[in-house]
Amino acid sequence: MAVEYLGLSAINGPLVVLEGVRGASYDEIVEMTVGGNEKKLGRIVEVYEDKAIIQVFEGTEGMALRNTHTRLTGHPMELAVSEDMLGRTFNGIGVPIDGLGDIRSDIKLDVNGKPLNPVSREYPRNYIRTGISAIDCLTTLIRGQKLPIFSGNGLPHDQLAAQIVQQASLGEDSDEEFAIVFAAMGVKYDVADFFRRTFEESGVSSHVAMFINLANDPVVERLITPKVALTLAEYLGMHILVILTDMTSFAEAMREVSSSKGEIPSRKGYPGYLYSELATIYERAGIVKGGKGSVTQIPILTMPNDDITHPIPDLTGYITEGQIVLDRNLNGQSVYPPISVLPSLSRLMKDGIGEGYTRKDHQDVANQLFSCYAKVGDARALASVIGEDELSPIDKKYLAFGKAFESRFIGQGPTENRTILETLDIGWELLGMLPREELDRIDTKILDQYYKPADTGADK
Repeated sequence: MAVEYLGLSAINGPLVVLEGVRGASYDEIVEMTVGGNEKKLGRIVEVYEDKAIIQVFEGTEGMALRNTHTRLTGHPMELAVSEDMLGRTFNGIGVPIDGLGDIRSDIKLDVNGKPLNPVSREYPRNYIRTGISAIDCLTTLIRGQKLPIFSGNGLPHDQLAAQIVQQASLGEDSDEEFAIVFAAMGVKYDVADFFRRTFEESGVSSHVAMFINLANDPVVERLITPKVALTLAEYLGMHILVILTDMTSFAEAMREVSSSKGEIPSRKGYPGYLYSELATIYERAGIVKGGKGSVTQIPILTMPNDDITHPIPDLTGYITEGQIVLDRNLNGQSVYPPISVLPSLSRLMKDGIGEGYTRKDHQDVANQLFSCYAKVGDARALASVIGEDELSPIDKKYLAFGKAFESRFIGQGPTENRTILETLDIGWELLGMLPREELDRIDTKILDQYYKPADTGADK
């Protein structure tokens, strides 16, 4: 028989303290009744002797020390999962908010997931096409990979996330099942409405499950949202792309709750366990041997003050397999998406591209575009010192190449969905602006097959 506790001994922000508790366990869910009618859920985050500290998901507004009844459930946070959740919209803890009724399912899963034996992981292969050239060619997203986007305040990461949701696929020839789980944390109402409206208007909402935690929703709910989204992704048993935005909101919620608990802060006030908390989320991406499907993650985070050494991007970079970095200067030049090519990388792309996956020249084209664009930076630096007119003919060609590369390859419309073959062909057109002897990262046989010198580099 469940025991119900009357009253609380303390309330501090999103946390409450319950005394005289027996048999409570860490991470256990409690059901709270406030004032005899209002229901709230909480999670035990600390147990000490007969005291339990509880995070209240819906916030502690309206709660008083004497008007609250608390019942222990004996189990951790669970989510009722079903394939019917695709095409639906939920709040941060998995409650439907689209007015289409509750999810009926006998299957309930622990949102914390289960530790995945590294031996049971399958090495990620095959790519996921986003239709965005700078990603598909230069930082290719591989099934089972975790590839974050490092953005900044005011940069179009929301628009980029929406475009990826609309365009993502397993490639032209694949007939495997594919779906998207989208989780937004701490977003403003107009941003949430933008995502909802965009997905509906583009006709992709039927294979997208959305979890939305608004900026005015309780902070504690934010800590559960990515775990709830990943629990559904793991259950669906198909190839799933999980987009999490914004992980900075998640980390700041963790800092706020940690401060309420009186914990000793670490770098920038974040708790010392920020790394392990991020790792428990990111490491739920992957492919299990013998299992169906895969879970691929694109976490999006805004770097405070555009500082890539800030604890959130810094720790994320340690855990994940690369990053896509958005650039404020490119955004100022109206280049969309403003992806900064040189600091961006995908550590797993080499094993999911080339013959049998994309096209045999893919790796060579990517290497050469990286190399040439790096030389563009050198030419621009020199031009800023001696003037563009004093540059050598080859440096002038690199300047022209850089301008065309940013406008035609990196830059594309927010609804422009390029195939990988179109992307590679554009890459070859741009490389044709440079003399053949400058293309030293490409195999001679591939050069013979694909290289065509441009008529005039200046016109391209």
